Amino acid sequence: MVAVRPAQATDLPAISALDARLTGTSKPDYWRDRLALGLHFLVAETDKGTFAGFIAGEVRAWEFGQPPAGWVFAIQIDPKLRLKGVGSALFEALVARFKAEGVTRVRTLVDRKDHLILSFFRAQGMVAGPSLQLDMELP
Repeated sequence: MVAVRPAQATDLPAISALDARLTGTSKPDYWRDRLALGLHFLVAETDKGTFAGFIAGEVRAWEFGQPPAGWVFAIQIDPKLRLKGVGSALFEALVARFKAEGVTRVRTLVDRKDHLILSFFRAQGMVAGPSLQLDMELP
């Protein structure tokens, strides 16, 4: 069983540590700034009060005049607690917040080679959207 609640400043060390462990990059200032923006930033704890993971997102308009949508821009779960419903609980709580703001669509961008996160989002009911991101590296 997990409890989901809004992130607080006291959660930032655990958020930063988990993210650094999973991504290989320490960015505590980034997470502090995300929290300060007042976006949807949630953490999950086990029934024993152990930090289990976090999710962050926001409602924003998209390109080309499309209506606002809920955007998931980060989700990280402690690897020891994966497949125990933590990610689903966080995602469902974020989606509930998006719905409360009146949006009817959730979006995210993922690395097409990251099969773990792709599988997670597909299990939540997400599918490939109508747009394709194109990139070009500048010399």
